[in-house]
Amino acid sequence: MKKTTISITGMHCASCAQKIELNLKNLRGVKSANVNIATERATVEFNEKTVSEDKIINAIEKLGYGVIKEHEEEVTDKEKIARSNEIKKLKILFLFSLVLSVPIFIISMVLEWLGVMIPDKDIILLFLATPVQFIVGYRFYKGAFLSLKAKTASMDTLIAIGTSAAYFYSLFVVIFPELGLGEMVYFETSAILITFIILGKWLEAVTKGKASEAIKKLIGLQPKTATIIRDGKEMQVQIKDVIIGDVIIVKPGQRIPVDGVVTDGLSSVDESMITGESIPIEKKKGDKVIGGTMNKHGSFRFKTTKIGKDMVLNQIIKLVEDAQGSKAPIQRLADKVSSYFVPAVIIIAIISFSVWYFIFGQTFVFSLGIFIAVLIIACPCALGLATPTAIMMGTGKGAENGILIKSAEALENAHKLTTIVFDKTGTLTKGKPEVTDIISVDKIGKKEILKYAAIAEKNSEHPLAEAINNKAKKERLKIPSTEHFKAIPGYGITAKYDKDILLGNKNLMKKYKIKVEDEEEINRLESEGKTVMILALNRKMVGLIAVADTLKEFSKEAVEKLHEMNKEVIMITGDNRRTADAIAKQLGIDYALAEVLPEDKEKEIRKMQRKNKIVAMVGDGINDAPALARADIGIAIGAGTDVALETGQIVLIKNDLRDVVTAIDLSNYTIRKIKQNLFWSFFYNTIGIPVAAGALYSLTGFLLNPIIAGAAMAFSSVSVVSNSLLMRRYKKIKF
Repeated sequence: MKKTTISITGMHCASCAQKIELNLKNLRGVKSANVNIATERATVEFNEKTVSEDKIINAIEKLGYGVIKEHEEEVTDKEKIARSNEIKKLKILFLFSLVLSVPIFIISMVLEWLGVMIPDKDIILLFLATPVQFIVGYRFYKGAFLSLKAKTASMDTLIAIGTSAAYFYSLFVVIFPELGLGEMVYFETSAILITFIILGKWLEAVTKGKASEAIKKLIGLQPKTATIIRDGKEMQVQIKDVIIGDVIIVKPGQRIPVDGVVTDGLSSVDESMITGESIPIEKKKGDKVIGGTMNKHGSFRFKTTKIGKDMVLNQIIKLVEDAQGSKAPIQRLADKVSSYFVPAVIIIAIISFSVWYFIFGQTFVFSLGIFIAVLIIACPCALGLATPTAIMMGTGKGAENGILIKSAEALENAHKLTTIVFDKTGTLTKGKPEVTDIISVDKIGKKEILKYAAIAEKNSEHPLAEAINNKAKKERLKIPSTEHFKAIPGYGITAKYDKDILLGNKNLMKKYKIKVEDEEEINRLESEGKTVMILALNRKMVGLIAVADTLKEFSKEAVEKLHEMNKEVIMITGDNRRTADAIAKQLGIDYALAEVLPEDKEKEIRKMQRKNKIVAMVGDGINDAPALARADIGIAIGAGTDVALETGQIVLIKNDLRDVVTAIDLSNYTIRKIKQNLFWSFFYNTIGIPVAAGALYSLTGFLLNPIIAGAAMAFSSVSVVSNSLLMRRYKKIKF
């Protein structure tokens, strides 16, 4: 299966997105299709053997919409130009419409109210209203025709029918007065309606553009050129011409163009736009640098390791774009309502006209006004924009703070979490343990114990092995290599040099039937939160090595905030019960799951879910990937590493556990905005349509003017987008 993202132009409302989505889903070979009106993109998963990408694009174009066909790197620029052109076009149409509608309003309403009579008033109104109806209103006729062609109905259908009813009725009154249709004309209704709707569309396009600011900021981080050294010469090239292995020069105040490793020089780099970390990071030879970050003071050279879509910045952009283009489960209700909305509104408008005209005996003009008001006030766009605009802002805000939310579903589900499970090593702790104690239980010396332990751990990548090897280096011990070693996850390691070496926990000793001595000392060390490794030589215990890992800064504060949010906090670790409980007590964690093998972490998550807990697993994505995948929300924490970007539904680029709290808080804030938007959209339509149909007329004599209905419709979608834009004010929780 292949997944592709297609940029679409010409979508006017939620119905357009649904129409395209439905047609794509009906294509043979398409597994899934998601069209997002806010981002104006379609995400399609399909079988390349059955259907080609060209065929998918062709299906979209057949519906009358445009597709931006460019290389991946150029699509964003083309989208930006297309959106800018659309905003300019809508502005021109609005101003053109306004110039004609103002005199229409003055002649038909102001002068009439003042009692000023104008000869051939209706003819003048006809000439003024016609360009508005067919030049400005062309987009609605086109949209309605395309919908009809696709055997669907859209907002354009409602506008086209409503404004046409007013215009053509007035036209017949002027041309055929002998028919006796009445003296009133509705040219001002059709023209002012279109003016208001175009104004609404223009404002909506502007506000939607602001909603994608987070992506624009990220895209704007990468410079267009780079200074490289080739054949001993310094030259400036376009970013697309940089290749892996190029040596690039970066001077103070310049942005780093691509990913790489420092080869020469010393500087500090501001990585805040990528990681959210405000303090500049010192960079020296051998350190990694990320494209798009800002060099502060020194000059340095680095060797290119990643370019194009493989760069961390571009991976982040792709991840955020995918999230903004995805649909939240809460949107399904709005989508379901929207799919029946337009046909239902047309039926309600016809019934309203018929009831007032045929049953209540009202005039044709009165009933026509109600018919137009019902068609015009209905707004499927507000429903369609309620969720995706909030999701855009939520994922964008997350990216600004170094929190990458991979899907709308993850953003929504994070607010439902009841239980947060933390892996210990590398998550709650720094993952850089140090040897604190070496204890001999035989005649063997401490250095000898350290030497044999280091021989066993020399080729291991486990954090505990790193602690032992670092200690051996400090003691300047010469550690020979051995190929006869075997790591046993959850137990320890076996090796062979001049003696059989066993290094691990009590379970390893039990497995090899070795008597464990000095258990009182082991218990004492474990009660201090230290991990104790037992060393046995030739099947006899000879010593203990205790290792302690430092707790991460702000770990305790993060746990405290999670408790304030009424979340249960659990730690999961391979450490023994005593060590695990000691660390859990230090951090104020509810309880610890101890002596859990890496492969069993996923089972523990499953047990919690069986108890109806909604679980987040927080880990580094290295040895807890199955648990991250099993959890309702997998939160990978890894300082921007490739592993972290690929693992978990939420990625915390910084190694800061406070971002777990921020991610949940941001989810809560986003869901509040979505609910506000949906409430307003449903409330507006459920109240507006009956009022437009004349529900209050019998009781109060109030009848909604179609022009007021048009203004309300135009601004309903703008209000929804504007409410989502208020999310720009979101501030992280203070600790």
